[in-house]
Formats: sequence, C-alpha cells, structure tokens
Amino acid sequence: MPGLRVCIDVDDLDRGIAFYTRALGLATGRRWGAEWVELHGAPCVIDLIVRPPGTPALIAEPRVLRTYDRHWTPVHLDFVVEGLEEAVDRAVAAGAKVEHAIETKPWGRMALVADPFGHGFCLLEFRGRGYDEVVAPG
Repeated sequence: MPGLRVCIDVDDLDRGIAFYTRALGLATGRRWGAEWVELHGAPCVIDLIVRPPGTPALIAEPRVLRTYDRHWTPVHLDFVVEGLEEAVDRAVAAGAKVEHAIETKPWGRMALVADPFGHGFCLLEFRGRGYDEVVAPG
C-alpha cells in the first residue's frame, strides 16, 4: 500500500509551525533549515514547505503564480477532532478564520475554516458511527 504525506505550502515556516502546532496540536519532527519541517500527530505526516508568494505555482504553467490570499482548491484537509467548539477556538486563537459556523450533520458536526495561508480545511467531530450513520444505517 502506498504511503501518504500531505504537503502544505506556506510563505513563512515559523508562522506555519506556530499555526499548525497551536491550532491542531501537531508536533514538529525533522526540519531542513528554513524551508521544510515535518509535523506529526495526524494519521499521516504533514510537510510544511516554504514557497514564496509570486513564485510559479505550476511547473507546466509558469505564468500561474503562488498567492496566499484565500484560494480554492478541489483538494482540502479534514481534521477529525473531539470537542469541536474547543478545536474551533484553538484554530481561531492561532490565526484561522471561520468561514462557516458549526453545522450539524447526520454523522456529526463540522466547521469550515481557513488557515493564515489561504488554505481551507474542515474540522469534523463524529458522533455515533461517524459516516456509517449515513452510508450504512444501523
């Protein structure tokens, strides 16, 4: 089975470390100078990688430049937490912006937030059997 690593571009490594360790309780692992650090504590390693704003975001299309304004991508991260209100409060205290208030779903609750680098992510709190409450009703 292939492994999985999640890479998150940031414009400032120390600010990225401060956000993700405070907001989500992740811990720093290996570090390579001022350009890359591993974060541990999620089911897979999260790599923060420094990529300055204005640099090409796509190798095949060098006119597409990296920006850290709020942006949309079809891929995002969901962090499963216990105590959703507390998790949202920690994220906001660390610099996140709440984009959609806590919402109740059949499988649990969720909040949509964005980190200080423009990346959106969800905080999920499962209840009962989580997604099985919807896909395999018991």
